[in-house]
Amino acid sequence: MLKKLTIDNYALIEHTCIDFSDGFSVITGETGAGKSIMLGALGLLLGQRADVGVLRVPDAKCVAEAVFDIGDYSLQPFFEENDLDYDDECVVRREIAPNGKSRAFVNDTPVVLSVLKSLGDHLLDIHSQHQNLLLSNAGFQLKVVDVVAGSDELLKQYKEKYVLYRHGLVQLKKLTDAASKGASDTEYIQFQFNQLNDANLRADELQELEAEQSTLSNAESIKEGLSRALWLISEGDSGNVLSNLKEAVSALSSVAGAYQRVKDDIDRLNGSLIELKDVAHELESEQNSVEANPERLEQVDARLSLLYSLLQKHKVESVGELIALRDSFEKQLTQFDSYDEDIAALKKQLAQQQAELKQLAVRLSDLRKKAAPGLEHELEELLHTLGMPNAHIKVAFETSASLLDTGVDEVTFLFSANKDRTLLPIASIASGGEMARVMLSLKSVLSRSLGMPTIIFDEIDTGVSGDIAAKMGAIMQQMGRYMQVVSITHLPQIAAKGSSHYMVYKEDTDDSTVSHIRRLSEEERVGQLARMLSGDQLTEAAIQNARELLKAN
Repeated sequence: MLKKLTIDNYALIEHTCIDFSDGFSVITGETGAGKSIMLGALGLLLGQRADVGVLRVPDAKCVAEAVFDIGDYSLQPFFEENDLDYDDECVVRREIAPNGKSRAFVNDTPVVLSVLKSLGDHLLDIHSQHQNLLLSNAGFQLKVVDVVAGSDELLKQYKEKYVLYRHGLVQLKKLTDAASKGASDTEYIQFQFNQLNDANLRADELQELEAEQSTLSNAESIKEGLSRALWLISEGDSGNVLSNLKEAVSALSSVAGAYQRVKDDIDRLNGSLIELKDVAHELESEQNSVEANPERLEQVDARLSLLYSLLQKHKVESVGELIALRDSFEKQLTQFDSYDEDIAALKKQLAQQQAELKQLAVRLSDLRKKAAPGLEHELEELLHTLGMPNAHIKVAFETSASLLDTGVDEVTFLFSANKDRTLLPIASIASGGEMARVMLSLKSVLSRSLGMPTIIFDEIDTGVSGDIAAKMGAIMQQMGRYMQVVSITHLPQIAAKGSSHYMVYKEDTDDSTVSHIRRLSEEERVGQLARMLSGDQLTEAAIQNARELLKAN
């Protein structure tokens, strides 16, 4: 339950700190006094969007903080899942900086707004007037039935399997589309693969062929150059290099005995002589290997032409990339061949999942239909109490032609406020006052099943007065036995039912207007109720009436 709410620098609120009690409490105040401002601050703690426009002092930050007692609500798993420290007393804080940045904390640990909103769903339900429109929402109506039916676990199982089933349907469509596209692309891809595969590609082939082509194209000039070099080394007109080196070695050797310093030169010349002989041998071998071969040159040119055309066609720069492309085409062709098998396997899996979902949907439907008469009876009893003696409600079920994320049930609340009226969808015929009473009745029923620690009614009494208002107050008072209930009201009949009474009021200072909220003493309650009964002019009769209202409640 909500134990304390502290608000700083928010709209008309400079600073306020409110301690809330359990059971049924009421908040009253003049229109515009700041009741909606307090709800706005609570909304921040529930993860609603922040706006710097709410800052009372633009260059100071706004802080809203609430303390909740959550010891009885089994929220430890939520805290573990979100890496939050758990304690029976939970502190939720939201800060808005002047630059518009917002920060949220749970037990002093920073959290993202999605976590804050999710936690808020477990802690607080703010019922404002626009929430009456939920009665026109089929999803809300089905949720009411599910809460009363206690189908949470079964519905959770169904939804988990439904998510997998929907994912499978998406995969099936992708596979089917790919198979359809593959069928039209197979001939083209097969042709491309065959062309590359028939080319018997090797990664280093292009460089080898280009080198061989260069040799074959210049065979005569190469052979001539090799021959000339060999002749100069071994046979030249004025003595060849080898002979001259030999004579030089002989000449130096003849003086080596007398002049020791030439021994190193002799060794170097002998080394050069050996190296030169080896070069001459290799040149001779190369000369003999180079032959003009027009037929081979034609083959090399043709092969290079094929490789160049493939490179240009596929817009790549190497034979290695052509090989990778060939392998990719081969993989695609293999995939095309496996599509039928994959589709058949997935269809079989989906059929099994669908059968399991239908079984769960039938069980869900049975639970809901068994719970519906009890819900109808309880709502009618409450509505009769609230001054609608002829009200009749029927939970109508229709079976969907396809599986939905909630099963196969489509639920509509049918309603009639009068004896001889045909039952019609509640949203199409109920007046504002009737909608408010139906929603209060629903919340009363749900309060015993949802396990919600706190519910705040924001002027749910709009459109009613007198004895009906007193009965609405009695229902909220009854709800206060199961949970913390707070009602923002303008009606004294409801205000008198609260075990605690808070008043919101505005105060003018020299340069601004500030909103405050405080808990009233028993005597102050008398005065506040008397004003609600008679207006600003307090009469003794109004004061006495107020005392009697409080005494009766």
